[in-house]
Amino acid sequence: MDTFDAAQNLQWTESHMPLMKEIASEFADTQPFRGIRIGVSLHLEVKTAVLVLALARGGADVVAAGNYGTTRDDMVALLREKGIDARGSGSDSREEHLATVQSVVESRPDVLLDNGADLVKLAIDLDVPVLGATEETTSGHMRLTTELAEVVSVPVIVINDSPLKAIVENKHAVGQSVYESFCRLTNLMPQSRSMLVVGYGWCGRGIAHYARANGAHVCVAEVDEIKALEAAVDGFRVGSVEEMIGGVDVVITATGFQNVVGESAITRMRDGVLLANAGHFDWEIDLGAIDALTVERTPLGHTIERHVLNDGRTLDVIARGRMMNLAGPQPKGNSIESMDLGFAMQALSLERIVREHDNLPSGAQPVPDDINRELARRFVEAMQNSVGNGKGNETSLSANTQE
Repeated sequence: MDTFDAAQNLQWTESHMPLMKEIASEFADTQPFRGIRIGVSLHLEVKTAVLVLALARGGADVVAAGNYGTTRDDMVALLREKGIDARGSGSDSREEHLATVQSVVESRPDVLLDNGADLVKLAIDLDVPVLGATEETTSGHMRLTTELAEVVSVPVIVINDSPLKAIVENKHAVGQSVYESFCRLTNLMPQSRSMLVVGYGWCGRGIAHYARANGAHVCVAEVDEIKALEAAVDGFRVGSVEEMIGGVDVVITATGFQNVVGESAITRMRDGVLLANAGHFDWEIDLGAIDALTVERTPLGHTIERHVLNDGRTLDVIARGRMMNLAGPQPKGNSIESMDLGFAMQALSLERIVREHDNLPSGAQPVPDDINRELARRFVEAMQNSVGNGKGNETSLSANTQE
């Protein structure tokens, strides 16, 4: 795809992101990031481009890198044309990607927009002082509150801790995009397939509900007792990975934890099972264990790889365990509207970090309540306006009131 096509894609996407359009206009007037360099590590695709350009309109000097295996080269080229220091390529090896992320920190940003806490970790390791950061993901939240909890000395607003992101993006958008990606990448029908969703957090909930709504027979593996209870009362069969995995055709992980589908589960899989991951990091499926058992490995198209194991079974793996909804040809990721809300939270949280970092506690913390409530109101208004400006609803409410 050339940059002319990318420009058209950007125009389409911007036209369906009304919150970011408003915020970009506000930023252009108020210039909250004048003199501020923002280091970004985030999936570099078209919706991210809208966010990056809004930050630049607010005066920011943005240095942006993508995530491993999900960078859209056409968007990198387009951002560069628009004066943004965008780095990396979708074909980069893991080592090249990590070097690119490190180069963002070495540019000495003032504020970080992180995805998986990679920038925060590097800033600490390289002794690069920052005012604060935002973090996009569950995986990053877990690193901030475990591995990095004792060494993070600046405020980090975790977008994933917002109820808005949980409901709109994690449950509905991830559920929709993972279902869509299953169909796009495999060209298979979900109807009557047996599917195991590993994890029943907000993303797992969405995946399970969207898959079931479209005809799949879904069960859930969840180690947290309360989440397992919720899955059970939502009507899903619940158990451990090892208990459930032998009876399913498709496995999708969504936990943020390493090796949740490990060697003991791999030995129990039926022949021909399809494995995919929806979590941020490509570590939820133990690919090392699969590779150790593999006697023959064959790529099947752009994204699927078939492993013939030493006992004769076959396993098909999507995108080597990277995020399936950003894998393969023409990946779409989460819906435009959901990312409009998510990136609006990013933009306003970054503004809050810059303006009030001295008054915020250090370490991981949720999106401020006033930002949540303001954006919830704006998002509902945008949804109402997208359906005939709410006129149909107003008529029916009026009629009901008169009755």
